[in-house]
Amino acid sequence: MSDTVTIESGGIKARFRAQGAELISLTHDGAERIWQADPAVWGWHAPNLFPIVGALAGDKLHHKGESYSLPSHGFLRHTPCALVAHEADRCTWRLDDTAATRAVYPFRFTLEIAYALEDEALVGRWTLANPGDEPLVASLGIHPAFRWPLDAGVAREAHRLVFESDEPRPIRRIAGKLIAPEVEPTPVQGRTLMLHDGLFDADAVIMDQPASRAVVFGAPGGPAIAMDWDFPHLGIWTKPGAPYLCIEPWQGHASPAGFDGEFSDKPGTVTLAPGECRQWQYRIRPLARFPED
Repeated sequence: MSDTVTIESGGIKARFRAQGAELISLTHDGAERIWQADPAVWGWHAPNLFPIVGALAGDKLHHKGESYSLPSHGFLRHTPCALVAHEADRCTWRLDDTAATRAVYPFRFTLEIAYALEDEALVGRWTLANPGDEPLVASLGIHPAFRWPLDAGVAREAHRLVFESDEPRPIRRIAGKLIAPEVEPTPVQGRTLMLHDGLFDADAVIMDQPASRAVVFGAPGGPAIAMDWDFPHLGIWTKPGAPYLCIEPWQGHASPAGFDGEFSDKPGTVTLAPGECRQWQYRIRPLARFPED
């Protein structure tokens, strides 16, 4: 099994590692756009999250009267995946359940994560299948960290997120690793979220009911990243002062404070019947210049 794989098309090159099928580099005309995982700050590039997003109460998954220890974001990001296809501009990774996964997550599953360079964008496609004879319950998501600032010549405080739609709904925050019961007014003004470290003093900005499924990250006069996705939830996060910004489409999120019930009842999970398959998709498009309104 290959430890790392590179795909390339036009001016875009992407590199992945077998551990978690993680994107570890995305360059556009030679310029790196992904955070390079300084372990003294945050030692990940763009981890994939499965079979949970965020934390469970007490890091315990409850299923049919049994409890299983499962830490935040699950085990995928720590687990080597099998490379099942590789061409010049695409690759596919696969993870199947094992005795080790069933010891912490008692479900049968097959997960494939396919990457392709298409139309000047990196497209990620997740396919989750239930090969078992009982329902499969899961959450999943992506956690890409982009350089902030994207280019050293552009001021960090000039960066913003511009959503495809106005975002008037309230946001959620984390309290003790779980979703706090209170909501906060959205920090998004119309379609624009101006980025500053104070936004993240209370951890991630969690949009559990976003209107948008697309956003542009960058600063006027500099490069940008355009993203779109079909996941229902969105997290935005950094460690205050750290030179990266995570834009995280999710299917699911941390457990709400006070919830410690059956995993199948946890808000944000999906349930697949035996033999059922479900897909999710996102695109990351590097842009040479932040688009003008």
